Amino acid sequence: MTNADDGTVPALVARARAGDQAAWDRIVELHAPLLRAVCARHRLSAADTDDVAATVWLRLVERLGTIREPAALPGWLATTTRNECLQLLRTRNRNVPMDGDDVVDDAPTADDWLVREERFIALRQAFTQLSEKCRRLLSLLFTEPPMPYSEISGMLGMAVGGIGPNRMRCLETLRRTALIAPLLDDRQPGRSRR
Repeated sequence: MTNADDGTVPALVARARAGDQAAWDRIVELHAPLLRAVCARHRLSAADTDDVAATVWLRLVERLGTIREPAALPGWLATTTRNECLQLLRTRNRNVPMDGDDVVDDAPTADDWLVREERFIALRQAFTQLSEKCRRLLSLLFTEPPMPYSEISGMLGMAVGGIGPNRMRCLETLRRTALIAPLLDDRQPGRSRR
């Protein structure tokens, strides 16, 4: 039995790339529970889970030929599923009810708009005070659609395991800038200033 004939993930990927439907079916059979588990962590309904899974399998079909590390396929599937779950939840939260009785008039007033604009300007100015490393990291982390940590790691030359801790440090630095700290204190009564 050659390496491409065994049942390992790299062998299955190689066979699926070559058009072997049985290999593709086996990939789906092996990894469908992983996709369902990720969807369950996001508390998706069965219908939403099916939609997310279909989208993830489509993404795999589109990118099967570009996967450089076939052994990492389970991680790729988990990350892609998580991103699709988050995208679905973001889209759902943006939907506006069509029944006029359910609509609450929460349109911002001129004062609300002015406060929001002032905060946005303060945030933009505070962002420029961060180190280049923090600005690049935060910019990549908050792109739409979300970028996988593995891509960010490659772009910044930073270990994947270091991205989360660095993000936390950068956000804490941003929160403590002279422009942002007072805004946070105003929004959280009883919070002491440092």
